[in-house]
Amino acid sequence: MHLSRCLTLGLCLLVLPGLAAKKKSPPADPALAVISDSNSNVQVRSSFSNLRHRIDAGKEVHVAFLGGSITQNTRGHTAMVPDWFRTTYPQAKFKFTYAGKSSTCSTSGAFRFRDHVWDQGHVDLLIVEFAVNDDQDASHAARECVRGMEGIVRQMRTLNPLAEIVMVHFVNPGMLELVAVGKTPTSIAAHQKVAEHYEVTTVNVAAEVADAEKQKRYGWPEYGGTHPKSFGYRVASNMIISAIKRGWQKKQNPNKPAKVPALLDEGSYTKATFVDVSKAEFSSNGKNWKRGKVSRELIPLGAIRADYLPYPLLRGEKGSGTVTLTFNGTAVGAFVLAGPDAGIIESRIDGGPPARHDLFHRFSGKLNYPRSVMFHTDLSTGEHRVELRLIDDRNPKSQGHAANIMFFEVNQ
Repeated sequence: MHLSRCLTLGLCLLVLPGLAAKKKSPPADPALAVISDSNSNVQVRSSFSNLRHRIDAGKEVHVAFLGGSITQNTRGHTAMVPDWFRTTYPQAKFKFTYAGKSSTCSTSGAFRFRDHVWDQGHVDLLIVEFAVNDDQDASHAARECVRGMEGIVRQMRTLNPLAEIVMVHFVNPGMLELVAVGKTPTSIAAHQKVAEHYEVTTVNVAAEVADAEKQKRYGWPEYGGTHPKSFGYRVASNMIISAIKRGWQKKQNPNKPAKVPALLDEGSYTKATFVDVSKAEFSSNGKNWKRGKVSRELIPLGAIRADYLPYPLLRGEKGSGTVTLTFNGTAVGAFVLAGPDAGIIESRIDGGPPARHDLFHRFSGKLNYPRSVMFHTDLSTGEHRVELRLIDDRNPKSQGHAANIMFFEVNQ
């Protein structure tokens, strides 16, 4: 079963014992969430004319949301923006796809784009966010932020040159501190670079919250935190809606395809796809790798988010031997569940020298944490063979030497 078949689940919340209840701040005045046409944190680079044309013509309009847990929240902008569309254009036909997955970064987003977004139907508007997870979950350097986001944008533009895109930069406390003193967080700067290169409209929620605090319109407590309160989501939703309405003022030809410029980074994940673990081959010494569904039987330690229970899994442990994958592409990695027993995996490409990858994540202590791990990138075009085995070394914080691979990731 593909990961794309189960995209409407809500957030999986972890409750930590011993945390004292915090005093609730009074609800913010909804009027403070209004976004003016002059708000400089909304950068409109498209007319959204094809979107308007499809609405006015009575054609089905497919709006897709892609991101991390901020997008997975079913009461956030993924509810408010659709409500605006339905209320404002009751005669129109809308379809909405919700492809938010907690903890995932833009790298994962690029590799799951086709399954989770495009394969759900012809997309007319993509609303994408990964600034927070690229910053705090993946801790990506600028290069990886570009490669993931460019991969998403270019796939969208290649599959449907008439599709509209809104890129949203949400915010966490560390990012807000940087913006407040005039600095731009690495993930936002990298995503902005992609947006400017592809003329994608951006909604900079981080800058809006920083401005609001300076102007004493509202503050971080009212906004609600990394996962915003309803008021914070209303701010973001109003910014998205404002961007679309301001774009419509341009009144351009609805049939003008977007330009697809030269790549910013030749290694960007622009032809990224999931490869089923059934494609892996066991070497003569690799028969102890196990295939099955994500389950407690295969994964004995750590919490497992319900989102992933229906999906296939390739499980390896210490002494499991070698597993191989033959593929055509320029990069290969895996989408894994990195739990308390996550080990260190050794990879070889085409029989070359080994590279080591520590699967254990700083959030793996109690949770089988979903993450993308790239084994080899910047490969020559053509067929390659990657060999994987778990080694005896392990992260000092890990309880074992395991690998839980849900999908291989190949940039073709």
